[in-house]
Amino acid sequence: MYDGVLTPNLRVGLRVAPHWSVGMTAGYRPWPTDDVSTRKLRHLLLSPSVRYWTDSVNVHHFFGANIIYSHYNVGGIKFPFGLYKSVRNERRQGDLVALGIFYGYSWPLGRFFNLEAMIGAAIGYTSYDRFECVHCGQMLGHEKKLFGMPQAALNIVINIPGRPAKLREAEEPVVVVPPPTTATEEAQPEPFEPVVRLVPDFTGRAGQLQKDNPVLAHISQYKPYDRTRIMRRDKDALYVHFPLAKSVLHTDFRENESVLERIVDITRQIMADTTSSVKVIQIIGLASIEGPIAGNEKLATNRALALQHYVQEQLQIPDSLFDTVGGGEAWADFRDQLAECVTTEPQHSEELQQALDIIDSESDANIREQKLRRMNGGRTWKYIKEHILSDQRNSGYVRIFYDYVPDKAAKVINEASELLTTDCIDCHREALRLLQTVRNDERAQNALGVALWLCGQQDEALECFRRAAANGNSDAQENLRRLEAMTTTK
Repeated sequence: MYDGVLTPNLRVGLRVAPHWSVGMTAGYRPWPTDDVSTRKLRHLLLSPSVRYWTDSVNVHHFFGANIIYSHYNVGGIKFPFGLYKSVRNERRQGDLVALGIFYGYSWPLGRFFNLEAMIGAAIGYTSYDRFECVHCGQMLGHEKKLFGMPQAALNIVINIPGRPAKLREAEEPVVVVPPPTTATEEAQPEPFEPVVRLVPDFTGRAGQLQKDNPVLAHISQYKPYDRTRIMRRDKDALYVHFPLAKSVLHTDFRENESVLERIVDITRQIMADTTSSVKVIQIIGLASIEGPIAGNEKLATNRALALQHYVQEQLQIPDSLFDTVGGGEAWADFRDQLAECVTTEPQHSEELQQALDIIDSESDANIREQKLRRMNGGRTWKYIKEHILSDQRNSGYVRIFYDYVPDKAAKVINEASELLTTDCIDCHREALRLLQTVRNDERAQNALGVALWLCGQQDEALECFRRAAANGNSDAQENLRRLEAMTTTK
């Protein structure tokens, strides 16, 4: 409401203990400054407060109490929800003081910002003069009374200094965590520098398959086809080939059988998984540059559809999951392969360079092809047909794009791991609280052990380290080794 009535306001808070903070809120609205305005909401407000945070300061739930003082000059104002109806038709000028309680919640928005919501109530005492109207009229009297008032706020909080910076990516993202510091030496854990590693998202069966099958890609990498793309450079795609001028798919032609089995098997495994799903199967049908353009356009489209229909015969996949496109004559791929041959085939480089010049200078595809056919009495075209065009008689580019259920546990573990890289004991406690929510996830055990150790719970920490080490966690194994070395040194 304060921002709604254009009142400049600010709250400054200060942490005074691990769970306690104090603050001062101030608001000042000096306008309108003239005496003829029909509406007035001039006031000064001061409100000291104290808050108790259930986790740590500026983290999640808090309860508080505040004292409110205001000097006001108000009239002709219609407050929402039917509040203070008496000031709609008269002016009041005076002072108030109130005592309030409230509850709130704070959401971190990054290193430097929080979003904070608060609701509460206050009971107060006010003393004021009453006037007939906003800018004129006689004084009607002086009154004193007790009153109740609601409190509600939605605040943007700036943290100074900000939260600890996120871990930076590195070739080996192992983070050395500084030992904690506390008020008393007795409360400190042993001088131990643990290591903790960020955990990757679990990307479901599709993510596991992608490691050995690069034809799979996350949906974020999907791009619609355009004819300037050079498909042959995408080494992760799979290709199904067709005989010259044919669009019938033969499983016994070239390597088609193994490629088709691979496409179907990968797709079937993802469809059976509950943590990942097929989003798009992209098929780009291509034809070689030889022959009439209209015929090649139809041929490329039919080849792409032949592969789509084959997959649908093996698996029940709706048309909506396919991005099947006829790419027509593969001029972009042809030119790219021709340019490669210029450098790899020195005995033919001169005539192949002439062919490149024709492609770059002639915009009409039919005329371009005829010029290539006539080059050097047909000798160059014969070489092109034997060494280049054969690989263009295929159904082209095939990629499978997937998505997976968001890995909420990994997000929690990594957020806690970042907090563990600081020397802030409140951050360690917050990390421990977060990790307790995912303690049944094996990936959390090493970070949980670190959090327990930094919070002084060594026995529980050792149990987590041993559990993680037994499951092959290298960080936990290293942490146990360091602890053993530290004990031996003593």
